[in-house]
Amino acid sequence: MAVPPIQAAGFRSLGRVHRLPFVLDVIVGLLTAVALPLAIVAIPNTISVVSALLPPEIAGVGILRAHGLALPVMLCTVPLAGAALRRFPAAPILVAGLALLAVADVAGGFAGSTFGVGALRVLHGVGAGMLVPATFAASWERPSPARGVLMPIWAGALAVSLLAAQALALWPLDAVTSWRVTLQPYPLLTGLALALAAVYFVLSRLTGESADARAESARRGHLVLAAGPSVGIAVLAFGTTFNWPSGLIVAAAGLAVVMLLAMACAGRIEGPGGRVLAFVMVAVGLVVLPTSAQVTYVELGGLGGPGLSGLWAPFGLAAVIAFAAALVAGRVSDALVPKLVGGGLVTMVVGLCAVRLFVPAAWGMPLLLPFVLLTAGAAVAVTSALRGVGLRAALFGLSLCFPAVLSGFLLGTGIQVGWLRAVSSSGTVTSQAMVDGFVGALHIWALVAGFVVVIVLVVGAVLARRLPEESPVPSRTTPSPPEASASAPAGTVTEPMMESIGGERSAADPETAMIPVVPPPTRSPEGTTGEDGEGPSAR
Repeated sequence: MAVPPIQAAGFRSLGRVHRLPFVLDVIVGLLTAVALPLAIVAIPNTISVVSALLPPEIAGVGILRAHGLALPVMLCTVPLAGAALRRFPAAPILVAGLALLAVADVAGGFAGSTFGVGALRVLHGVGAGMLVPATFAASWERPSPARGVLMPIWAGALAVSLLAAQALALWPLDAVTSWRVTLQPYPLLTGLALALAAVYFVLSRLTGESADARAESARRGHLVLAAGPSVGIAVLAFGTTFNWPSGLIVAAAGLAVVMLLAMACAGRIEGPGGRVLAFVMVAVGLVVLPTSAQVTYVELGGLGGPGLSGLWAPFGLAAVIAFAAALVAGRVSDALVPKLVGGGLVTMVVGLCAVRLFVPAAWGMPLLLPFVLLTAGAAVAVTSALRGVGLRAALFGLSLCFPAVLSGFLLGTGIQVGWLRAVSSSGTVTSQAMVDGFVGALHIWALVAGFVVVIVLVVGAVLARRLPEESPVPSRTTPSPPEASASAPAGTVTEPMMESIGGERSAADPETAMIPVVPPPTRSPEGTTGEDGEGPSAR
C-alpha cells in the first residue's frame, strides 16, 4: 500500500528530529573543550607579571588581593551551581555562566581601580563556578551511548585544563602594553563559547530535552553543605595575604586538607562510589594545578628554563595522551574500574616523583614525562570514579575539587615562602640562590603532595574494607516494589522498581526514565474473518 504524502513528509521530518540529538552531542563536546578551559584559566593570579605596567594609584598588595578573588569566589559558587543543577537543566546555566565571563571580559578594558578589578574578578569567579558543574551536567544529560564518550572527554578536559591553566593565563601577557589584558585573556573564545551555548539552549528547547523533570530536586542539602568548607577555606586564603608566617600558612593549609578529607568521607551517603569519587576529586584538585603552576614559573625563560614557547610541545602531547587514556578508561569492563582508580592516583604519585627528577630542565621535552603522568593519571582516575555514580554524587565530589585546588596553592605557597625566607636570611642572596630556592620549594611540595595522595589511597582502601556493605540512601519513602507493582498495569516499570535498579532515574538517563507501555494489539481495518472470527463479515 502506498504511503500517503502527508505521512511521507512526516517521516522526512522525523529523520531531521533524529539527527538533532547527534548535533547536540557534538555541541556539548565542543562546549566542554572550550568552556571548561575558559573557566579554569580564570583561576591563576597573574597581575604581578604586569606589575610594571600598573598605574601608581593602584599598584601594591591591594591589587594582588583583588585579582586573587576569582578562585575563592569560584570554589564557593561550584556547590551552589551544583545544587541549582538538581532542579534546572544545564543549558540556561551554561549560557548564564558564559554571559558573566563575557561581561567581565568586556568591562575589563575599562577597569581603573582596585575595587573595579576586584568586582570583575568576582564576576570571573561566579561565571567559572557555574561553568564547571554545568559542562559536566550537560555531558551527563546526554543519552547513554553519547554519554560514554562525553564523560571521558569532560574528565580529560578537566585534567588538561588544570595542567595548562597557569601557562594559558600567562601566554596572552607576553609583550603586552596594558595590564588590563589580565582581565580579558581570551575574549574571542569566550564569545565563541557563548554562541555555542546559545545554540545548545535553543536546540535543547526544540527537542524538549530542556524540559527534563528533575525528580530529585528536593535533595540538594549535601551539595549546599559542601559550600561551608569552601567558604572557610576561602576566608583562610584571604587571611594568609596579610603577611602570615610560613608555618601558620602551612598549618592552615593542612587544616583545610583534613577538612576536605572529612567531607570526602561523608560522601558515603551516596554509596561507596560517591566516596571514592570525592577522594579522587580532592587528590586531583590538590595536586595537578598547584604543581603545574610552580613548574611553569620555574621553567620560564627568566629563570633559565625554555620559556612558554618551549612548554607547548610537552603540554600538547600530554593533552592528547590524557584524552586517549580517559577514552580507554571509559570503555573497559566494570570489573577493572577500582583498579583503574587506584592506578590513576598511583600514576599521579609517580608523576610527582618525576617532577623531582626532571625539573628544572633546560629544554621542554624532558617535562613530557611528568606532564603525561600527572594528566593521564588524573584523567583515568576521574573517568573511572565517575562510572557507576549518580549525578548528585558526581556534583558533590566536584564541589570538593576546587577547595582542594586552593588548599594546594596555600600549602605550596607556605612551603615556598618559608624556603625563600631561608634563602634571604642566609646572607648570600644572588639570582641563582633565588632560583635554587624556587626549585627547592617545588621539590619539597612534590614530596608533600605525593604523601597526601598516598594517604588518600590508604584511607580510601581502609574505608572500602570496613564499610563494603553500604549502599546509597533511598531518596524518599516509597512503597516496596511488590506493593507498587500490584497496583500498576502489567508491562510498566514503577518508580520504586527504577530506584532499585539504578537509583537516580532522571539524572542517569532522561530518555529511559520510563519505559513506554506497549499497546495491546488492535483489529486490522482491512481484516477478514480470521483467527478470532473478526472482520467485516463478523461485524
